[in-house]
Amino acid sequence: MANKRSKPTTLPLVPLRGAILFPNALMSLEIGRPQSVEGLEAALDKDSIVFLTSQRNITTEEPLAEELYEVGTVAKVRQAMRMPDGMVRIVVEGLRRGRIKTVVQQHPFFLVRFVNVLNKPNTDAKTDDVQALLRSAWEAFEMYADLQQRFSHETLLNIKQCDDPGILSDILASHANFKTENNQLLLEETDTLLRLEKTVALLDEENAMIKLQRKIIDRVRLGMDKNQREYFLREQIKAINTELNESDENDVSSYREQIVKANLPAEAAEKLARELKRLERMSSSSPETALAKDYIECVLQLPWNEKTEDNNDLINAEKILNEDHYGLEKVKERIIEFLAVRQTAKRKDAPVLCLLGPPGVGKTSVAKSVARALGRKYVRISLGGVRDEADIRGHRKTYIGSMPGRIIAGMRQAGTANPLILLDEADKMGHDHRGNPAAALLEVLDGEQNHAFRDHYVELYFDLSDVMFVCTANTLDNMPPALIDRLEIIELGTYTAVEKYEIAVNHLIPKQLDKHGVKKTQLKFTGGAIDAAARFYTREAGVRQLERQIAKICRKFVTMRAKGICKTYTVTEYNLAKFLGVKKYKPNDKPGEPQVGICRGLAWTAAGGDTLSIEVNTMPGTGKFELTGSLGSVMKESAHAAVSYIRSRYETFKIHKNFYKDTDIHIHIPDGAVPKDGPSAGITMATAMISALTGRAVDASVAMTGEITIRGKVLPVGGLKEKILAAKQAGIQKVLVPFENEGEIGEIPAVIKDGLKLVPVRHMDDVLPEALWK
Repeated sequence: MANKRSKPTTLPLVPLRGAILFPNALMSLEIGRPQSVEGLEAALDKDSIVFLTSQRNITTEEPLAEELYEVGTVAKVRQAMRMPDGMVRIVVEGLRRGRIKTVVQQHPFFLVRFVNVLNKPNTDAKTDDVQALLRSAWEAFEMYADLQQRFSHETLLNIKQCDDPGILSDILASHANFKTENNQLLLEETDTLLRLEKTVALLDEENAMIKLQRKIIDRVRLGMDKNQREYFLREQIKAINTELNESDENDVSSYREQIVKANLPAEAAEKLARELKRLERMSSSSPETALAKDYIECVLQLPWNEKTEDNNDLINAEKILNEDHYGLEKVKERIIEFLAVRQTAKRKDAPVLCLLGPPGVGKTSVAKSVARALGRKYVRISLGGVRDEADIRGHRKTYIGSMPGRIIAGMRQAGTANPLILLDEADKMGHDHRGNPAAALLEVLDGEQNHAFRDHYVELYFDLSDVMFVCTANTLDNMPPALIDRLEIIELGTYTAVEKYEIAVNHLIPKQLDKHGVKKTQLKFTGGAIDAAARFYTREAGVRQLERQIAKICRKFVTMRAKGICKTYTVTEYNLAKFLGVKKYKPNDKPGEPQVGICRGLAWTAAGGDTLSIEVNTMPGTGKFELTGSLGSVMKESAHAAVSYIRSRYETFKIHKNFYKDTDIHIHIPDGAVPKDGPSAGITMATAMISALTGRAVDASVAMTGEITIRGKVLPVGGLKEKILAAKQAGIQKVLVPFENEGEIGEIPAVIKDGLKLVPVRHMDDVLPEALWK
């Protein structure tokens, strides 16, 4: 007997997209559409009962009433959580079916009047038929669950305990993954047995579809296994072909052809043949394959037989050196002699050139010019900061990321067996627990050994005897004696003011004008401007800082031109500050007044010559002897030697016999933050101490250099040219130099010596009459 139809009831409606809620089922939903959120809020404000129905087209953002299914589900909102983005996450429980009778309103949310849809039990069905249908439903869902493997044992047990056809149909449909249209048909079906029959039919279709998918997946997997099997078979065929020497591998064939064309030495050809055999036996996916190919390509790219023909025209070489560099006459002469010897001598073990000098004097550019003059390839290898021996000799192939050393890498880059390789900043190498790279260079630079240089990565003897190596260094202090012994030292000294002017006019200014896109007619420099830029804005032995100042002027002119301030400009010494600012260095053309205890010395640094004021104060005390100014051990020893000399001659200087007991002596050299060391200040400190102890002033126009012994003898020093140039720039009129350095005075350019009185001294007895004020 059918139940009576209920009276219409009004509830808020929330449309669903692609989802159907069945009675007796729970569902989690996210509500985000404003219209749906408003309807949900209205339901929550009342009794949390809402009407849910699905829209016919899931792509419609704001469906109309006619686009909704009439049959839906009356649901209870069990949980509601409002999210920060405005969405509401809810959990709803289906209560019963309902059919929309009238849409009361659509805005701001759907409000509908509906009637309950009651189940129609099939009274004609027999109990056996119902039980058989229930069992079919349970079995169909068990198969579905077994295929899906996502249902718990408790879920299956609860389903099997349900013996109501209508409720079981709703539960099964809510758990199964049916299409929305099929779920809607099940929701609209009121005959409980017919609904369960349809559910079983849909489950059977799903099970058949899942089995078909599994079958397809198994078939694909079987195909993959077959492909893998074929891969292994191909690898076996490859190994068999390797044994028969019938490999068809493209890479191996290509490498074999390259080996034949390269005409390698016998040892290299045999080594690569063994590597090719290993490569043929390797799997293409093995990491060793890439390593083997890298090694083979490295060896093949080395210039075993490629050479360039030297240009033996010394006149052309001299012309190129003169074009690229102004001055450096002794350097150019020595290089021409070196090239001449290399052309005529049969032996290849000529000394390696080492261009020694302060920064910015053109050591690297001289090497480039030599390579251009000879017509050789030029390769620069920077050794500054190198601390690992493997950087020179390479890494063994057993290490991950192994590679050849810098020498072999340079040969690959050059592409010829006779390039010019510049080993730049050779004095900046270090050493640690990984080895001493300077020691590794000994084999490279030794003509008796480098014809069979062996790199750890290549593991083959490579001939470096045709390579012309040139080193550069600022100082020899940090270089091992064994390495220095293999070098032919060519010193590049400090540039004079005249040389800096010529270099600026002929090289630096044209280079910077071209770099900044400025024509010679647009920006001009007077001689006074160039001289002032060198004197007042730089303090260097070379011209690197001067070039930066010229570049700064060019940048400011380009900016002025871009702003329309001017189209042409002439830089003079009077408007130079407009471009370069306040003078950084002030001239010292006029020495100060004679002072007691202050003597001017001369020092040599890696950046050129410099003057050094040594100050001495004496005070009554207990014979304390103090040295300040960041002095090195050599300078401290020179000071103690000077004290011993003064004590031995106290009567001659008319000094109190026990001055070293009752007088404190403090020696200080200004610029305390700058480390100072070397033997050049011995006679300077002795003169300053004698002046302080006797009260006789030191002539401020006199500067001196030389080491002192405890008997007062003056010993020779180095860097004389740079020191005399520094004295000239400081306005010194007389320079005292060791007698044993007198031979070097003739080699100093006249432009440096002009206006200076150079006095050779053998002993302190020669120094004091020249230095102390009469």
